[in-house]
Amino acid sequence: MKQFYKSKSLLRLSFLFAVLFSVISVLNSCKKDDDDEFTDHIIQFEAKINNGTGTGTGAFKAVVTQIGTAQATTFNPTTFTWTSGEQFVSSSQSQLNFAANAVLPNTDSKLTVNIWVDGEIAKTMTVVGNGANVVSAAVAYSFLEL
Repeated sequence: MKQFYKSKSLLRLSFLFAVLFSVISVLNSCKKDDDDEFTDHIIQFEAKINNGTGTGTGAFKAVVTQIGTAQATTFNPTTFTWTSGEQFVSSSQSQLNFAANAVLPNTDSKLTVNIWVDGEIAKTMTVVGNGANVVSAAVAYSFLEL
């Protein structure tokens, strides 16, 4: 009779551990689902004109920014450095695009476009002038990990 009592008690104890293990497993799996997969980033767009060594002065024609599907265009900015200002952007937007075109007067003039993400340059491109013709530079940045 004692043998039967011990096996019944052992069966109950095993069942209790199985239920406890199942509850802990379910709670841990739910905890991982609560994590937010998207994060906020501070981004900034920047375009610069370097006139080079000649006598002419460069000028922007247009600057185009795109965050996700929202596009903004600025025509004929009057400075040599154009910046968008810092913006908070969720990584759910996935894609950032930036383009600028400018008249560069000298063959050593440069147009540089940068996308800054969290205080660091994420993408950059520089084009060199070709003597008073319009040049364009464009960069794209994706938050998606490929």
